[in-house]
Amino acid sequence: MIVCGDDTLAHRLAGELRDVYGEQVVLVVPPARASRRPADPAAGLGRASAFFGRMSAAVTRTAAPGPGAGSGIGRDPAGAGERRGLLEAPDLDEEALVDAGVAEAAALALVHDDDEVNIRAALAARRLNPQLRLVIRMYNRKLGQHLEELLDQAAAVAAPGLDAARLDASTTVLSDADTAAPALAATAVAGTSKVIRADGLMLRAVERNPPGPGEVADPGLCTLALLSATSSDPAGTEGSDNSGQEGPRLLPDDASAAAATGRGTVVLEAVSHAGPDLPPGRFSGRGASLASLFSRRLRWSFAGIVAAVLALALTSWLVTDAGPVRAVYLTLLDLFAINEPAVGEPADRQILQLLAGTAGLLLLPVGLAAVLEALGTFRTAASLRRPPRGLSGHVVLLGLGKIGSRVLVRLRELGIPVVCVEEDPEARGIPLARSLRVPTVVGDVTQEGVLEAAKIQRAHALLALTSADIINLEAALYARSLAPGLRVALRVYDDDFATAVYRTMRTVHPGALTRSRSVSTLAAPAFAIAMMGRQILGAIPVERKVLLVAAIDVAGHPWLEGRTIGEVFRPGAWRIIALDTAGPGDRVPDLADIRLDHEERRPAGLVWDLHPGYVLHARDRVVLAATRRGLAELLGRRSASRARRPPGGI
Repeated sequence: MIVCGDDTLAHRLAGELRDVYGEQVVLVVPPARASRRPADPAAGLGRASAFFGRMSAAVTRTAAPGPGAGSGIGRDPAGAGERRGLLEAPDLDEEALVDAGVAEAAALALVHDDDEVNIRAALAARRLNPQLRLVIRMYNRKLGQHLEELLDQAAAVAAPGLDAARLDASTTVLSDADTAAPALAATAVAGTSKVIRADGLMLRAVERNPPGPGEVADPGLCTLALLSATSSDPAGTEGSDNSGQEGPRLLPDDASAAAATGRGTVVLEAVSHAGPDLPPGRFSGRGASLASLFSRRLRWSFAGIVAAVLALALTSWLVTDAGPVRAVYLTLLDLFAINEPAVGEPADRQILQLLAGTAGLLLLPVGLAAVLEALGTFRTAASLRRPPRGLSGHVVLLGLGKIGSRVLVRLRELGIPVVCVEEDPEARGIPLARSLRVPTVVGDVTQEGVLEAAKIQRAHALLALTSADIINLEAALYARSLAPGLRVALRVYDDDFATAVYRTMRTVHPGALTRSRSVSTLAAPAFAIAMMGRQILGAIPVERKVLLVAAIDVAGHPWLEGRTIGEVFRPGAWRIIALDTAGPGDRVPDLADIRLDHEERRPAGLVWDLHPGYVLHARDRVVLAATRRGLAELLGRRSASRARRPPGGI
């Protein structure tokens, strides 16, 4: 396996492939001076070199037997065929790919932060090895879809004998932002924690508190995990990624879930139809409503004038001989001062004319104010909105980079009010916030008054998602000083630093929820699964661990084929949660792809209420939840000495 990248995702992905799946990995990185990014100093090549210095001892120095054996990756000048764990290349060109051994590799991950670099390398790699499995990191999703189709077509043309199953998995385009965004958004929102999309449906996995005395816990559709028993301990570390201590229990059996007392659970609570990416709402529409065009005071002024005119017309109809239509007509003429003076007419008619003229004088400034407000509304429609005065219970999102932008979309999908804070007015998420009409504060969060402008005192949660750990920490500490009970989620790269921050904040504020999350930690499992050739639907973070949801064809898997749903279930490893009943020819290749035409929306073919006695056939496709090691064992990528054989001697 070859991993090419210039940031932390590449390092974590390489470690995931080595530690979880037991694969031989070559990491291709830029030279040291190019890999130290100012926004993320800990992601430099120094860390990668130290990591792969330890890794090199575990990596096989010669090619493993099998297809392509005998051709080493990264040969030494003497031609000994040795494989190197780390390869420095100033440019990711054909020469660098050849040096890494792309012709004999099983999979190639291109996870550079630059889409253009990844595209160039993908085109070159497909030409050098048509059967290579490509996993490409791209932020531009639409371009990624076209690139995926193009590379799959190129593989089919160059290797006509390749089977269809492998062609389906030959190219996968993923976004670390899209992969991590649901978990990051869920961290700040109680009750809507984990969201996975599958075949036009939305799976919601939620955390539930331990049942009280005499209460019976509702298992939902199924229990996915038991939370740590130390969830109420301020010194616990369940809120931090990779703290290295015993944490939750994933995929327990029903007996264990029922016997666990005093522990919260993560359950698959509901399955509902997934709506459009951005449901219409008061912040998502392009048009402006009457309430947004005119202020409340101006609308009341208009209503008062209309009521006065109607009262004057009614009085004119009652006290004069004019009919109702003529009375309204005369009142309007007097209102706009275009009627003849009522000289010589009865006193009541003269009084009504004076009152109508006074109302007309009042109408003039109100009309001018309406025009000015409408112009101001149209001018500010293309600018950023300010947080409303009475806003409360919202989420303050700090940082509108590529991660913050995706999290903003997820929060708006869930209908959660958001206030964004961004220092750079040219950040990539600013146009998105403007188009969604989300209130945004532009300013340095470290300066006094910026968080106050975002109404942090009345906020429900703070999501600090900038690329600088110190800025996230400073914002979290200052926000906690203003609102001690605020729910806080930090994006922190360094694991030790994240654990120390979490423990300290949890000890000082035991009644407030604190979480630290790493985007690369959340995204690496999805990229690793894609390199193994399977479709990953999503990753559900459970405290420090990750639970994967994947779609797998039953054919060719001895753990699945010919066995019942009950027999397949392995506590702590994997559990089938759904069965795709659609025929092989009618199936959607990518269950996570919900981009369906408006004219034709195919009904979902997934069955969630499965009978434990159903026997899985080779034609079936299942959706299962699995741990990373469990899925690695299920896919048969681990060595025979580490993998366990299925019962029955298969």
